[in-house]
Amino acid sequence: MSALYVVATPIGNLEDITLRAKRILEEVDVIAAEDTRHTRILLSHLGIKTRIRTYHDHNESSMSETLIKELKAGLSIALVSDAGTPLISDPGYRLVKLAGEEGIDVVPVPGPSALIAALSVAGLPSDRFTFHGFLPAKEKAREDFLKSLVNESGTQIFYESPHRLTKSIGTFEKIFGEDRIIVIARELTKTFEQIVRGSVGQIRAKVKSGEIIVKGEFVILLQGQLNSPSDLDATRVLTELLLELPMSKAAEVAAKLTGQPRKKLYKLALSLRQD
Repeated sequence: MSALYVVATPIGNLEDITLRAKRILEEVDVIAAEDTRHTRILLSHLGIKTRIRTYHDHNESSMSETLIKELKAGLSIALVSDAGTPLISDPGYRLVKLAGEEGIDVVPVPGPSALIAALSVAGLPSDRFTFHGFLPAKEKAREDFLKSLVNESGTQIFYESPHRLTKSIGTFEKIFGEDRIIVIARELTKTFEQIVRGSVGQIRAKVKSGEIIVKGEFVILLQGQLNSPSDLDATRVLTELLLELPMSKAAEVAAKLTGQPRKKLYKLALSLRQD
């Protein structure tokens, strides 16, 4: 039956292909692939010889029209990306949208997704999360974007490339402080998979020391704001804590209670003591 199948494929380990995905890739008339060379490796592993067409960011508009005509003519087509679930920071939106508008069946064939895999092992709240794709490349734009997320309570998820990772972690520290928890998931399901959890300051140190290898594909997960600024007044909390605790300890406890950066609260504690 003519349909557009949106097929998730492994993000690294080829054993993660589902039985249904394998069957669909065998049965369709055409596979629309982001990178035919990459997809042929998977198809060769599975012993599949279905015809492949290139479908990527640079030909998405024209190729979408071509594929829609083929679907309307009765062909069945599978859409795949280089890895994971299509449309998640990958091309495919235009094709799926057009297919829906033309009344063509669009069928999800679920499977691997880097952001879901990372979230499942991050140890961060998963009841509410937001995926933002790749961070802006330019520093000012990246700072402005992250500032808009300072008070978000859900887990925030990003993709990042190796050549921008160090700069992005530095921006995280500047915007969120060194104490906010983040998780770095690198090369998920692949031979050199690495998942590291810690404060922003700790993660930045591990990147600098080489403990976190700056190669491959990265997912960054950021702990949400534990308490919105309106929930607890930092000045009031610190004032009470300073009656019983040294400044450093008071700032540490206040950071846990308010979700605000410890360094910022320590400076506030200094000011309160002087007053």
